[in-house]
Amino acid sequence: MAHLRSRRRLALAVPVVLSLTASLGFLPGAASAAPLTASAATRADGPNLAYVVNTRTDHRTIASVKEAIAAAGGSVVIAYEQIGVIVVHSADPDFGPRIRAVRGVQSAGATRTAPLAAAGTTDEGAAQVLSAAEAAKVSRSAAAGQEPLEADQWDLRAIGADKAAKTDPGSRKVTVAVIDVGVDDTHPDIAPNFSASQSANCVGGKPDTTYGAWRPVDADHYHGTHVAGEIAAARNGVGVAGVAPGVKVSGITVAEPDSTQLFYPESVVCAFVFAADHGVEITNNSYYVDPWLYNCLDDPDQRAIVDAVNRAQLYAQRKGTLNVAAAGNSNDDLDADALADASSPDDSTPVPRTVDPHTCFDVPTQLPGVVTVSSTGVTGAKSYFSSYGKGVIDVAAPGGDRFQIPDTPSKDGRILSTLPNNQYGFLQGTSMATPHVAGVAALLKSKYPWAGPATLQRLLKAEADNPGCPTGPYDGNGDGVVDATCVGNKHLNGFYGAGIVNALRAVR
Repeated sequence: MAHLRSRRRLALAVPVVLSLTASLGFLPGAASAAPLTASAATRADGPNLAYVVNTRTDHRTIASVKEAIAAAGGSVVIAYEQIGVIVVHSADPDFGPRIRAVRGVQSAGATRTAPLAAAGTTDEGAAQVLSAAEAAKVSRSAAAGQEPLEADQWDLRAIGADKAAKTDPGSRKVTVAVIDVGVDDTHPDIAPNFSASQSANCVGGKPDTTYGAWRPVDADHYHGTHVAGEIAAARNGVGVAGVAPGVKVSGITVAEPDSTQLFYPESVVCAFVFAADHGVEITNNSYYVDPWLYNCLDDPDQRAIVDAVNRAQLYAQRKGTLNVAAAGNSNDDLDADALADASSPDDSTPVPRTVDPHTCFDVPTQLPGVVTVSSTGVTGAKSYFSSYGKGVIDVAAPGGDRFQIPDTPSKDGRILSTLPNNQYGFLQGTSMATPHVAGVAALLKSKYPWAGPATLQRLLKAEADNPGCPTGPYDGNGDGVVDATCVGNKHLNGFYGAGIVNALRAVR
């Protein structure tokens, strides 16, 4: 599975937002050619690919574009008319350039480079399952009032979430949707707080709300269940506790069901729209959209991906949803002049390239208004793997670090949470930091139910604790080599943004 990178945010960097607006703009009449007629339809002898076709949102334009899609050899999977995004399948190798020439089409492109058939999560390394014997050992260390495995949850104590739960565990009127590989809602720590009515399977771009469709296909698809437990595992005398154990959590599956677990754009578009239309207050996005680690606007396919997903996440924001996303595990300076991308496209044959992280966009984490999260370990230092960058990171949170060893029964510096089939295990990554922020945001939304996405983001930053840049060289893995350079001050810097989120301060 691949890792995610991120960049500038609306609240912190006006130039990037302006570049998105100027480059995408959603201006009418992006193409002036007449619509295709049936006689212009071409052969369908190429690979069957998925596309996003982005248009104006008026019914006349959408109806006209749908006719052109059919004439160009495409079939509509679903049309999200409220944002002007149409998901299409086509085996015509010329479908992309032909549909881009249609009047009313503002951008269009393939969302994958491999044919439809049978990773983008941001955990760093495989999960380590806690054995029954190990769990029993940890349980013997539990203090009065703690969950059985809470002694190993140094991360809760690091942000005051254990104390916050005694004051306000969060409201059941608040839901955090985990957009991921699936959530095992049968887990005893997740079941009490799970919202089936706000859950779906969005793989392929069209929501499936069949009961249980949101569940992972097998135990190897554990990422979403781990994330869900970090956010809202119930304080019910079983296993672990979440940051906001009183709020609800839902699951929206977007990852392919095979071993690749790729997150394609059409699935993510579906997830944001579904979450928004079903009253979700916060989404957790611990992934990047495949197949491109960075989507460069000078490429028509990548431009269309940015356009489509941005429309969907902005739609969610307009309906009151705060979107939180992981910064990635490359230990990259995301404000650098250039970055190497050796993994794209990750669904076929990668072609190494160098990208300018100020003009090529990671999706969804660098889109306007999305909260970008870096990771810390038990000492409060940046995790050795976490990407960073001044003007890029909004806030930080515990995501684990195997080189920072806590004084806990298991002495494991990673994050302990729920896994499918009633298990528990350790993971580390910005994937694990992001749900801590989503959990704190849920506590803030519980306290201030009137607060919209922009206000919640301001509150997250205002309540955060900023340790400032390290006073000496940063050597995250202890090999004697300086691994990263922090730029900024005590109020705002490249490692922590506005600081490490604080659950206790949020509820007070």
